Amino acid sequence: MSKHYLRLVRNALRSLRHPRLIRWAWWRVATQPVTQRDLWIPCRDTAANGVTIGVFFAMLIPLPFQMLAAALVAMRARANIPLAMAFCWISNPLSTGPLIWAQCKTGDWMREDLGVQMPRFLTRDLITINDIGTVNSASFLLGMISFAVIGAIIAYPLVYMLSMVLPRHLPVRRRRGANQKPATKPTEQPKEDAR
Repeated sequence: MSKHYLRLVRNALRSLRHPRLIRWAWWRVATQPVTQRDLWIPCRDTAANGVTIGVFFAMLIPLPFQMLAAALVAMRARANIPLAMAFCWISNPLSTGPLIWAQCKTGDWMREDLGVQMPRFLTRDLITINDIGTVNSASFLLGMISFAVIGAIIAYPLVYMLSMVLPRHLPVRRRRGANQKPATKPTEQPKEDAR
């Protein structure tokens, strides 16, 4: 693991456990799941879950506080919190316009060519988006949800493949007791003299 990442994790955990903040009971209850080291050190399983959660929330563009929502879901799902929050930046200010356009076009295609039915109140509602134009809200919502689900489905196996290709960078955490040698050798019984 990179020294910079470990330093970032250490500093973040220290700031969450600051003595001034720990005095309040509500802070201890709120940050108790966040301060678990298992959720910050990447292994294959937690990283795959974290990336999947981050990609899902990254595609939900109009949702404010995507990183906060991804962190809360990652805590609940026992996934890697920093990766879940970092992958929310797929939909950054530079990529938001093309991403919204692609989601709208995908939603239009799914509604017109595949015949996906949407509620009537959404089909009558039009949204005006800067630099894109007027968009049907049903198409946008359908495209946004399909991008989120498909992106999450693709992200999970990609992390597993990355773990197979680069095992040192994303290790597989072994379960305790599985594939481990015993700590002490079994005691040998003394041989009896054959008389």
